[in-house]
Amino acid sequence: MADVSPSDDPQPAPSTDSGWLGPADAMPPWIPRALVWFFGGVVTLVVGAWLLGRLRDLIITLLIALFISFALEPAVNALAARGWRRGTATGVVFLVFVALAAVFVFAIGKVVFDEVQNLVDNAPGYIEDGERWLNRTFGLNLSSDTLSEQLSDANGPVRSFVSQAATNALGLSFSAVGAVFRLFTIALFVFYLVADGPRFRRVVCSFLRPSRQRVVLDTWEIAIQKTGGYIYSRGLLAILSGLFHAAAFEIIGLKYAIALAVWVGLTSQFIPVVGTYLAAALPILIGLASSPVDAVWVLAFAVVYQQVENYLFAPRITARTMALHPAVAFGTVIAGAGLIGPIGAILALPAAAVIQAVGSTYIDRHPVVDTHMTAVPDTRPGLIERVRGAWRRRGGDPGS
Repeated sequence: MADVSPSDDPQPAPSTDSGWLGPADAMPPWIPRALVWFFGGVVTLVVGAWLLGRLRDLIITLLIALFISFALEPAVNALAARGWRRGTATGVVFLVFVALAAVFVFAIGKVVFDEVQNLVDNAPGYIEDGERWLNRTFGLNLSSDTLSEQLSDANGPVRSFVSQAATNALGLSFSAVGAVFRLFTIALFVFYLVADGPRFRRVVCSFLRPSRQRVVLDTWEIAIQKTGGYIYSRGLLAILSGLFHAAAFEIIGLKYAIALAVWVGLTSQFIPVVGTYLAAALPILIGLASSPVDAVWVLAFAVVYQQVENYLFAPRITARTMALHPAVAFGTVIAGAGLIGPIGAILALPAAAVIQAVGSTYIDRHPVVDTHMTAVPDTRPGLIERVRGAWRRRGGDPGS
């Protein structure tokens, strides 16, 4: 066996480990970039949240103006196709929209003003009736003289409330001025978004590649069609509802028949799910104040008309507009109200319709597997549907 000298031993490879700061443990090159992106993202989020807080009112104003422009543009396009100048068509359609809104506000304001005036005029009688009822029911010893002393007392709660209201009058005045300014701002944005719609879309598309331009324009067109279709179909249903309810209220002898009919028509159509009940509640209360029989007649007519609308008017008018499940519509309204208040509740349904339409256009859908979990039960047609079917088979409804 040959001797192996120490110099013949294999030499170990030189170590590259030179400690935690050495080359073996050097920081990977992607970590500095990741840190920069992370902190840059945090700063961007903070600045974005700050800007959203500062510009919240402007963003809400632009959203309102955008959806109103979506609603008005189909009518403006129709007039422009007949040879109208786009600016003139926009002005006419916008004035009609403002007039309808003013009629609604005036009608409801008349009901509220007249009822408040009636309450003020009859307040002494109401106070005496309430005083007698409290004394008889709870064994109290109230008198109208004591109440008058409380009303005239300089340190009493009524005078304190009046003084506080007078102090806040300046703040309320500024709030009213701010609301008027916002309305004019919205009107200005709406007019230019509709009147200069084609030019504005050309400016937006000039920043995008041709393939992206087509997607943006298709989405914009879907938004106009869905929002406009929703507004016009709901408006037509509101007109029909208002006319029928006005005739019924006049026959019943209900006070404020025209104003209440306007309230029922618009509230029942533009507030989803619960709008029908809210619309019927006010005329029922007005009828109850005059005669319980009137309230019963109002309730009966509201129920009958709702069935006629659901099975006869609505399917034909809304056949080509958006169709949202009632639960989805209700949840959308709650979400919109939670995000930006009452305005969000109004804008929620058109926004949901646009999202649904865009999703159905660009998102692929697949056949559903048939199991007991997906089986849709057969529903028996209702009485009105059976009557309509029999009438159609006899040739009494050729247009359907």
